[in-house]
Amino acid sequence: MSFCQFFGGEIYKDHFKAGMYVCSQCHHPLFSSRSKFAHSSPWPAFRDTIREDSVTKLMESLTAFKVLCGKCGNGLGHEFVNDGPEEGTSRF
Repeated sequence: MSFCQFFGGEIYKDHFKAGMYVCSQCHHPLFSSRSKFAHSSPWPAFRDTIREDSVTKLMESLTAFKVLCGKCGNGLGHEFVNDGPEEGTSRF
């Protein structure tokens, strides 16, 4: 399944079937469905990436990083520090 293309609605926000979320441009593995959780944002939410090199992060503020595909640089959204499902975890 491809990750995060927003054209009037995000189809993977409430999608919780087992599988792998990959970059919509190059199909690089990004997130596992095991790290996905329900969140009030309009986007799918994940605890962590599959591998450390799955994404590239660019600091935007003390609490947010811009997240890009680790292979092709496609924009994926943000990592929000300390906004994950457990205390001290992040939300992608």
